[in-house]
Amino acid sequence: MVFEDSISLAFLACCTSSKGRQRQWYNRMGGIYKPVSERFNLPMKNSKIYHSTNNREKDARMNASSETWQLGNQSVQVTHLEKVYWPQTGFTKGDVLHYYQQIAPVALPYLKDRPVTLRVYPQGVEGASYYLRDCPEDAPDWLRRASYQPKTVSHPVPLPLLDTAAGLLWFANQGAIEFHLWGSHLPDLTQPDLAIFDLDPGEAASFDAVREAALRLHEALEQAGVRGYPKTSGGEGLHVFVPLGAGHTFERVRAWVKAVGQRLASSYPDLIALARGGTHRGDRVTIDYAQNSVGRNTASPYTLRAHPVHPTVSTPLTWAELDAGTIHPADLTPQAVLERVGRLGDLFAPVLQADQHIA
Repeated sequence: MVFEDSISLAFLACCTSSKGRQRQWYNRMGGIYKPVSERFNLPMKNSKIYHSTNNREKDARMNASSETWQLGNQSVQVTHLEKVYWPQTGFTKGDVLHYYQQIAPVALPYLKDRPVTLRVYPQGVEGASYYLRDCPEDAPDWLRRASYQPKTVSHPVPLPLLDTAAGLLWFANQGAIEFHLWGSHLPDLTQPDLAIFDLDPGEAASFDAVREAALRLHEALEQAGVRGYPKTSGGEGLHVFVPLGAGHTFERVRAWVKAVGQRLASSYPDLIALARGGTHRGDRVTIDYAQNSVGRNTASPYTLRAHPVHPTVSTPLTWAELDAGTIHPADLTPQAVLERVGRLGDLFAPVLQADQHIA
């Protein structure tokens, strides 16, 4: 998922047309038989929900699935709330929207001033999906954008910036299930503020192997005097974010992640490999250093993931949890994560505050 090297940037208050938007289609990917009211505690504090005032013929049919939600200063129309997105477990579009409404205060700081790539599933996880990298032409004017000039096209494209619950919910209502963030933010998208270690298991590797590889990485980072923070990818992998101060380039960060990965692969050759080509092959855990490139994107903290059976969440963890081996990604469902955040707070918060530099 690459937006090639940049490089003309400008802040836009309103969306400009994005003619020629390229979409990439994929086959099915990666579901809690309870009514919505039992799965989530709604509505959120300081958020109001108003039922739409459609004509009476439609009211009987649409009252439960078409609403206007007041989110801050913006009203967002949400529709087809009863559409089943995960057929195996009955999890609906309404459940997706309610999850994002509740998690927004925790999730939005990670998206502030940072472009996102969205994975959209208009018919749920068993239907076709595509990655959306630029702002749709019909997006409301109040959604923020950054103008970005890829090398491969002749015109700038508007990248979505999601810093409000209204923006998050607007895209979720369009069918976006997954939100993936860039490793850099405005005003300079060529300057990363994260070093990202993407740990992917081969098809014959278990999550225990990924957990072990992450712990070995943790030891290496501690020896280097650098703090890293783990989260699940939402699938079988793990991400370790190393927050950085100003002054880094993607080339420097990518080379550093690669060097750390090479040392780990040399020390633990039966466990860890440096990514070359596909990252889900074999029986080892790969470290994909190429994620640290301009325009590459990684699952945002607290985003849903389209697991084929039920929704999972890219969830921050503690190193102690990984060491104890008590957490499995499949257990981190939306309700479990909401309860977890209520109990533990945001474990990833230091990522927003650290100011580290790599050698």
